[in-house]
Amino acid sequence: MRKSGDAAIAAVTVVALCAGAWLLGGGSGTGAPPQPSPAQAASGTGPETGASAAPALAPSPPDRVRIPAIGVDAPLTGLGLTASGSLDVPPPRQKNLAGWYEDGVTPGERGTAIVAGHVDNAEGPAVFYRLGALAKGDAIEVARRDGGVAVFTVDAVEVYAAAGFPDEKVYGAAARPELRVITCGGGYTRGTGYQGNVVVFAHLTGAR
Repeated sequence: MRKSGDAAIAAVTVVALCAGAWLLGGGSGTGAPPQPSPAQAASGTGPETGASAAPALAPSPPDRVRIPAIGVDAPLTGLGLTASGSLDVPPPRQKNLAGWYEDGVTPGERGTAIVAGHVDNAEGPAVFYRLGALAKGDAIEVARRDGGVAVFTVDAVEVYAAAGFPDEKVYGAAARPELRVITCGGGYTRGTGYQGNVVVFAHLTGAR
């Protein structure tokens, strides 16, 4: 287990996001969600976009997340931990709802803030269905209760098998304001659902 803010999150973080209920029910139309290409992975040499980091913001709970490149504009609900230490998830029936880990740092504070949401539900694609289509340099905006908006720039988009989820890389402490956005991804089977997670890595580049 690793620390994010003041509480630990188990490596099995978002297993409850990953049943693939829509596809299990014979989902049609657009089919499986997009997955990130190798070109969007981190190079390991620091910020990928060349965008400089903005100063950290004062703590303020977030109200909404917007990701213009993939058409996301969704309210945020607070998430805690389950009894097993994994991150709880938003109610699956509310397909346009994401959650943030409220025992960690708030988006825009120094450290690693966590946002998670479903890729689908029994009725079809959900809030982060197209998360894997994001690219380096795309913007993520988080509206905060103090009236401000924290603007993050995507550094990398990666997909991990559940068995090899890198909890330190995803949840580890950061010296600057960073954001992780997480949903299900990777291989899919009707027997197991999605077999991994898509993770977006971003850092604060502005505020308004």
